Amino acid sequence: MARPLDGDRYLRQRAGWYYYYRHIPRRVQPFYESQTIRLALSTQSRDIARMRRDELVEADDAYWAQLKLSLDLEKAGQAMDTAHARKRYDIAKARAMAAGYTYRPVDQLADPSQIEDIVRRLLTVEQQTTSDGRLNEAVVNAVLGGVSEPKTTVSEAMDIYKSKIALGELRSKSPAQKKLWHATKDRSLRYFVEVIGDLPIAEITREHAQAYFDWWNQQLSPDDPDEKPKKPKTAARHFSDVRKLYAEYFRYMGEEDRQNPFRNMNFKGKSRTVIPAFPDAWVRQKILVRGALDGLTEELHLVTFMLIETGCRPSEIINLRPEDIVLKAKVPHIAIRAREDRETKTETSIREIPLVGVALEAAKRAPGGFPRYVDKSNSFSAAMSAAFRRRELFPTADHVIYSFRHSFEKRMQEANIDYALRCLLMGHKHDRPKYGDGGSLSYRRDELMKIAHPVPNDLFADFDAARTA
Repeated sequence: MARPLDGDRYLRQRAGWYYYYRHIPRRVQPFYESQTIRLALSTQSRDIARMRRDELVEADDAYWAQLKLSLDLEKAGQAMDTAHARKRYDIAKARAMAAGYTYRPVDQLADPSQIEDIVRRLLTVEQQTTSDGRLNEAVVNAVLGGVSEPKTTVSEAMDIYKSKIALGELRSKSPAQKKLWHATKDRSLRYFVEVIGDLPIAEITREHAQAYFDWWNQQLSPDDPDEKPKKPKTAARHFSDVRKLYAEYFRYMGEEDRQNPFRNMNFKGKSRTVIPAFPDAWVRQKILVRGALDGLTEELHLVTFMLIETGCRPSEIINLRPEDIVLKAKVPHIAIRAREDRETKTETSIREIPLVGVALEAAKRAPGGFPRYVDKSNSFSAAMSAAFRRRELFPTADHVIYSFRHSFEKRMQEANIDYALRCLLMGHKHDRPKYGDGGSLSYRRDELMKIAHPVPNDLFADFDAARTA
């Protein structure tokens, strides 16, 4: 820590209260809105005021040293760091506005057609000289456009996008969804910077976009046969993140008509990964039998049965709230609703699904939902998948928990349930004209009863006994 100052230097007292008052060095004034710092120290004690003054002096001296270093680097031909350059530019714009002018860079003012504006600006500069008659450098640069606008890099543009532009998009996401959103955007940025570089976003050209597009195509079909190819869906997601960043950043900056260098480049290939459905016989002989799920937590036990007869995504079941599990209605059902604290996958995901068979029995035992796994889809999937593998409940290595959803859809299809109703119950979009609301809950229940698995009388015997023990 620097040696404390002697006496009351930089201290002023008003009505018994002390203030830190200090003139800003002329060289760093372009980074400040005024020429002085005046800060209340919130004390009437001289000793405390001096102590706080010493801390502020040390902090200001260190900051000014950074600013001077940035100016020295700029003078030597290197770019000033963006944070300092942005602050100086914003202050210059504010000073120009305070003087009655719109900030314009010097190259625009050099246009002969701007001669009248230039003369007015020169007169203004001459009228705002310092007390010793010198021109005020900060005013000169602000009014005459002597401060260059900093170049925002792709990384900095992504920070602006995440912290300012995309706030509305994030508002309805849950904490876990927000975390995943940020992680995906960070990964997309990392790919681009590693391949192309952290360029100023305004300097990205079509050639850069083509090089990045070509790189992703190489990842889809690598030359090395031992290298695992990326999926088209992965390439599309990360490439489109950069395309969207470019469009949204310049729209935010007021350049809506700027042509996007990433335009009209897509990855239309389909993933070869196919999730198989559970065979009906397997579900009835291996899973819907007494003792098959012994040792699982209550929530994992019951969620499994809910998945079998609802066709829901696992995240939809584990995030059900008590009011979403409607047991006292004429037709017991669950409601996948629009929520302010959690985003649904799509608009068509919002739906009501009758509870039949083993799903109804499970819901009766979990009327309050599954609080242990709320907003923890990854934890649920890991725990459930591990449990099924240990018990050898997957028919093949390709089966996953999501296979229950595919089984539900396959059973509806094989039972000739109406296509529109199948789409509604699955939360899928369909292109046929929409007539009505998909039928009453009674109608939906009766249709689902056609495919419901038989529920053995003793299926919940051990489960219920353990709960009452």
